[in-house]
Amino acid sequence: MKLLKHGSVGPSVELLQLALRRAGAQALNIDGVFGSATKDALRIFQADNGLAADGIAGSATHRALAPYYTGFAEHRIHRGDTLFSLARQYNVPLSAILTANPGIKAENLNVGGSLVIPLPFDIVPTNVKFTSTLVSFCVRGIAARYPFVKAGQLGKSVMGKPLWYLALGEGEKRVFHNAAHHANEWITIPVLLKFAEQLARAYAEGGKIFGQSARELLENASVYIAPCVDPDGIDLVTGELTGGEYYDGAVRIAQSYPDVPFPSGWKANIRGVDLNLQYPAGWEQARENKFALGVVSPAPADYVGASPLSAPESRAMYDFTLALSPRLTLAYHTQGEVIYWRYLDFEPPGSRDIADTFAAVSGYSVEDTPFASGFAGYKDWFIQDFDRPGYTIEAGLGRNPLPLSQFDKIYADNLGILTLSMAL
Repeated sequence: MKLLKHGSVGPSVELLQLALRRAGAQALNIDGVFGSATKDALRIFQADNGLAADGIAGSATHRALAPYYTGFAEHRIHRGDTLFSLARQYNVPLSAILTANPGIKAENLNVGGSLVIPLPFDIVPTNVKFTSTLVSFCVRGIAARYPFVKAGQLGKSVMGKPLWYLALGEGEKRVFHNAAHHANEWITIPVLLKFAEQLARAYAEGGKIFGQSARELLENASVYIAPCVDPDGIDLVTGELTGGEYYDGAVRIAQSYPDVPFPSGWKANIRGVDLNLQYPAGWEQARENKFALGVVSPAPADYVGASPLSAPESRAMYDFTLALSPRLTLAYHTQGEVIYWRYLDFEPPGSRDIADTFAAVSGYSVEDTPFASGFAGYKDWFIQDFDRPGYTIEAGLGRNPLPLSQFDKIYADNLGILTLSMAL
């Protein structure tokens, strides 16, 4: 996390304000501006936690705030602690502590050992801009609260940021959900992360999700979720990345495209390669289409790259998918409320019926991909090489990046698609 102080602005400040609200500053407004109210709330938090109350969020303060970023605390067990007393102390159900600490014996707590304590709020926020740092916090939090969820990295971005994935379930039917191939479509990130958190909670509590038993779903299927394929790009779009050589390089690229708003119009990775035009499925046709539009070199959008899979993010997705060999994949984009279901004349068995089911539960339309944008995408390659159902879901309506005010509707519209992808 960055050093933050009075006058700082941006998504890191939003995240700080969110953490302070979670820690007790309920009246603090989340606006991304470090003003006097944020400074006062931070000084109170620092004083309450034995820190120098200087109103500056440096490394020590961020460490103290870590539980409010990730949604869990690590509690060192003291003499006299019991699971019941800890549940009261942290205001969480005893069952949540037991879930987070499988095998723990209530009558035999090891003094000096540690316990993972879930905190009484949802991990995944839906009221702040997402950054690569926030993605990491959410992944860590979900895996800590629900140890049956596996967290891993499928690769790294140009800037070396992790490409996270979460895995839930033991079933043989493997399903792969991914989001944010395009930087200014970052609202799809919390859609997948919130689904992972809700599914994990329902499984732990023996509950349902979209009317389906979570335990039955995860006994019969395994879902793998890559919430953010382009972490560098989303940091650029949301304002987390504002300086340095990579930012300066993006500025230089953007100057050749003055009609594309910067950074909000940026879809590509940080080197100006459109990650959803990188897959070996008609890549040459995609290059011809985009070159005809004048996009022949790195650009905010629509540059196909020097060759297929030349970007590390798309190569990582390709390799991970080959190793996983899922029976179905969903690639989340925005916008249009459309489901694209086939590539050229490839129609995997059952894929149209599944698309119609998805349309019925979401209200989205089922359409063929337009020729101008119908090549070299992740979904195109998956259908071509696996002959299995693959879908591009264009969520929401409007102009990218879509505002967070659309999140609740987008999530409600897509909960059925995400759930039934494991059941069909």
